[in-house]
Amino acid sequence: MTGSGEREQRMVARAEFRSYYGRPVLKRPTWKVPDVPGYLFLGGTAGASAAMAAVAELTGRRELAGAGRWVAAASTAAGVAALVHDLGRPERFTHMLRVLKPTSPLSVGSWILAPFSALATASAASQATGRLPRLGRLAALGSGVLGPAMCTYTAVLLSDTAVPAWHEAYPELPYLFAGSSLAGAAGAALLCAPAADHGPPTRMGLLGTVMEMAAMHRIERRLGLVGEPYVTGRPGRLLTLAKALAGAGAVLSVLPDRRSVPVPVPVLAGAAYLAAGLCTRFGIFAAGIASAEDPAYVVTPQRQRLEPGGGAS
Repeated sequence: MTGSGEREQRMVARAEFRSYYGRPVLKRPTWKVPDVPGYLFLGGTAGASAAMAAVAELTGRRELAGAGRWVAAASTAAGVAALVHDLGRPERFTHMLRVLKPTSPLSVGSWILAPFSALATASAASQATGRLPRLGRLAALGSGVLGPAMCTYTAVLLSDTAVPAWHEAYPELPYLFAGSSLAGAAGAALLCAPAADHGPPTRMGLLGTVMEMAAMHRIERRLGLVGEPYVTGRPGRLLTLAKALAGAGAVLSVLPDRRSVPVPVPVLAGAAYLAAGLCTRFGIFAAGIASAEDPAYVVTPQRQRLEPGGGAS
C-alpha cells in the first residue's frame, strides 16, 4: 500500500504542475554521449583496478597486480581520449590544470585525473619494458592511492550541478559509483588475471555489487518525484538491466568453473560485471538529462519545500 500511495502522490504532483509554455527551466547539459558516460565508466574502472593492483602488489600477488596495472592504464588512456573528444580540443584539458581550486569539483577532478593517468601509464610502461621496475612499482602504488578518488570524484562532479536527479542524489552517488567501479574492476580482473588469483576480485565484485544496489535502492526510495527518471523510461530500463547483470555477475563469480562449459564461468562473470558498469553509468547520465529537460522535476520540489511542513525531497 505504501508503494502505491507514493506513486499516486507523484502523479498528483505532476498533474498539478504548470510551466511557462512547458519549456525546460534548466539548460540541458552539453556533455556528449557516449563520451562522458563512457568516461565515467572507464575512469571508475581504472581507479578501482589501480587500487586492486596496489593491494595485490603489497600482498605478493604479482600476476594479479600486473593485470590490474594493465587494466588501469588502458582504461585511463581510453577515458582521457573520450574526455578530450568531448571537450573538442586537447588544450582545454590542460587549461583546467592552470589553477587548483579546492571549491571546484571540476578543478579538483582534473588534478586527480592528471597525476593518476601519468602514474598508471608509467607503471604499465615499466611492466611492459622491464625497465626501472622499482619506479614502476612506486608508480603503481601512487596510482593505487589515487584510485578511490578516481572512482568517486565524478559522482561529486555530477551532484554539484543543478540537474535535479544528480543534485538531489548527492549523498548516495559516490557510494553507487564506488560500488560499480569495484564490480567493474573485478570483472576486468576475472577476464585478465590467472584463475589462481580470482579470489580477491571475486570478493571485491561481491562487495561492489552490494554497495551499488544498496545505494540505488536508497536513491529510488528517498528522492520521491525527482527520483522518477531513475525508474522510468530509457534510464529506468538501463538501470534495471544493470542490476540484473550485476546480480548475474555476482552469482557466476562464486560458481565453480567447469571445463565442459563452452565459455568459462569467470569470463561470463567478468563480462556481466563490465556490462553492468556500462549500463549503470549510461543510466545515471540519462536520468540526469531527463530530469533537466522536464521542468516538473525542478519546480515541483521547490514548491513543496515552500509549503508548510515541506522539507527536503
